[in-house]
Amino acid sequence: MADLTHGDNAAAVNSLRSAVMRLSRRLKHQRVDESLSPTEMSVLGTLARCGTATPGELARKEHVQPPSMTRIVALLEAKGLVRLEPHPDDRRQKVVTQTERAEAMLDESRRKRNAWLASLADSLDEDEWAKLREAAPVLEKLAHL
Repeated sequence: MADLTHGDNAAAVNSLRSAVMRLSRRLKHQRVDESLSPTEMSVLGTLARCGTATPGELARKEHVQPPSMTRIVALLEAKGLVRLEPHPDDRRQKVVTQTERAEAMLDESRRKRNAWLASLADSLDEDEWAKLREAAPVLEKLAHL
């Protein structure tokens, strides 16, 4: 565990938190479909990464209450971005699957966000690029803890 009583560590954690939050907020504004909320986009992203899931599993992964996830899934289904199918093992449940339309939209969204981030990174020098390449796996690890 990082020793946050050490001034350099505390300052680094504070700086990292602030930078990640600002960058995340700016990335969220680089959306392809403005009609979707950030939460709806997040649910589609989770389905893209994890495959099909029950609404309860999605609620746990997205850290929302099951009734909220039921409403989100219904909105996404109405927009043609997910479909509900019978659960293969439990007839009482449904599984949520993203549609091809959602997959295409997510691909376009990733391209747009990557292009935006790459345009920002164009201002980095080679040393900064090297540091960014080294930091990326560490940030990825933190994101999945």
